[in-house]
Amino acid sequence: MNDIAIPMGTVTFHDHQPEALSLLDTVVEGLSRQPRAIPPKFFYDARGSELFERICAQPEYYPPTVESRLLTDIADEVASLTGTGRVLIEPGAGSATKVRLLLDALRPSAFVPMDISFEFLKQSAIALAAEYPWLPVHATCIDFTHSMPIPDEAPDGPRLVFFPGSSLGNFTPEEAADFLRMSHDTLGHGGMLLIGVDTKKPAHILNAAYNDAAGVTAEFNRNLLHRMRRELDTDIDPDAFDHHAFYNADQGRIEMHLVSRKAQRVRVDGHGFELAAGESLHTENSYKYAPQEFIAMAASAGFAPVRHWLADDDLFGVYLLATA
Repeated sequence: MNDIAIPMGTVTFHDHQPEALSLLDTVVEGLSRQPRAIPPKFFYDARGSELFERICAQPEYYPPTVESRLLTDIADEVASLTGTGRVLIEPGAGSATKVRLLLDALRPSAFVPMDISFEFLKQSAIALAAEYPWLPVHATCIDFTHSMPIPDEAPDGPRLVFFPGSSLGNFTPEEAADFLRMSHDTLGHGGMLLIGVDTKKPAHILNAAYNDAAGVTAEFNRNLLHRMRRELDTDIDPDAFDHHAFYNADQGRIEMHLVSRKAQRVRVDGHGFELAAGESLHTENSYKYAPQEFIAMAASAGFAPVRHWLADDDLFGVYLLATA
């Protein structure tokens, strides 16, 4: 743990990133399986995190704009339902942009941003602590898909997990249910969860959102290959793969793939992999949920619905839940 004092604010850092979850092990395992896949958490090195912030500014990618507008509108109402003074926890905090829409209303006793990218987390936490000098910030580098440890330095009292951006959609439904159960255990008695969840909608809206005209999502997807080149002993060529994203209506999810443009052999740290032309590396899913589907999933994890809000012709939903 490191304590960093900045003008009119303090932020502490807690590094819980497990060594076992290495990029090398995951890439070798993912290329060895059929179908080939690498989990999306490895998108988020410093460059990937920057690219994702650019995705959020693309006009086709509606979730950030719609959710931010909704959070701004309901901030005071949320605070009236949660009360002030809670320990506010944000898994996958990134740049912590959306939590800023709530801080003045919620007035948490402390903020615990969590992210897998240490450098990006560090920059975000320092900026936030400077902007909100009254707010203790306990930044935690962690793979929150496995655990959500709360620093001992965080104050006691009721907790609120904030999980915006429809990040839950990156999990399979089974993994999403596990995450909700883990959140329930982290929150404990009297805890609450405020979560953004993307809704099911016409395919053309979803397909456009993940295939922006500026090509930022494609660059973000291929950055996974560039990261492999930077960090691993590999000859993989990012230019030999195309970005492919589409809505799979039967599964209720957007799928993102990197598709091999040609038959090729890829070497990774002494391992060799033969890829056929048109063969894909599955990099991300983004599941969409109708309100009744998500509420039922949350109930199975022990949450009771408090209130939910839908925005812009039901484009996006925000749900407030309580530990039951």
